[in-house]
Amino acid sequence: MKRMLTCGALMVLGLLVATFATAQERSKIVAVNYPLQYFAERLLGDAADVVFPVPADVDPSFWRPSIADISMIQSADLILLNGAAFATWIDRVSLPRSRLVNTSATLEDRFIATESITHSHGEGGEHSHEGLASYTWLDPTLAITQSEAIAKAATQRALAPPEEIATRLNTLRAELLALDQTAQSLLAGGTNVTLIATHPRYQYFGRRYGLEIASLEWEAGAAPNSEQLAELLDLKQQTGAEVLIWEADPPMAALRAVEELGMQNVVFPPLVHRPEGADLMNSYEDSVLALSTALAN
Repeated sequence: MKRMLTCGALMVLGLLVATFATAQERSKIVAVNYPLQYFAERLLGDAADVVFPVPADVDPSFWRPSIADISMIQSADLILLNGAAFATWIDRVSLPRSRLVNTSATLEDRFIATESITHSHGEGGEHSHEGLASYTWLDPTLAITQSEAIAKAATQRALAPPEEIATRLNTLRAELLALDQTAQSLLAGGTNVTLIATHPRYQYFGRRYGLEIASLEWEAGAAPNSEQLAELLDLKQQTGAEVLIWEADPPMAALRAVEELGMQNVVFPPLVHRPEGADLMNSYEDSVLALSTALAN
């Protein structure tokens, strides 16, 4: 009996050692936003730990990493960049060039130029948008290209068996194409109207589906003050817009104030962070459906 217990203990110990060794061998990938984290997780499964280090209450476009954050990022096997001037901190930090992957490098001729706007978000201080729209993933066809760039980099570095990456890429590509087709179908009736967004996040989305989207500069999910509501009313009168797109849930009083201006509210998270209780695919589809319903009323 004692010998059997000893053998059993050794087997358990062996399993623990093997499990620890496997965990140690997992690659580490850092992504500058949630969509890139999502795509990498879909492509690599359990072969890698994919980290998106930005706190949920911070805009990752203007996040300022700590020394510990920088050290962690520098140690990653891959660092996934969005490109299009997203995540300004990368220009101020020394990062290993051989491990950087600009997932939109082949999309530069499809970038949307914007006006340079200086303003602030919470405690982040003043900053300016860099003259490029950066939320590329809101066009699923561009998201496919970004996913392909991740798959190529992961395959070149042998972070997972190439056939597994290829199979997962085919599945992800098919799902993004289906999402795009759904959006095209649902939003086909919105091409002759103007929408207003509380923040300039939706340029690639608007271009993909033929939507005119005018933008304000409101804080995400914050209640607008009287001056901002007056600005909204003025823009509504200029454009004839009847739908306001929020990037985060505002207080009920804010929703009612917009309704009193004769507009409908639609919350459409731009997915820079993971939405609560959802993932990129189902959150995007839910938002498109809500927008389609509002346009039909």
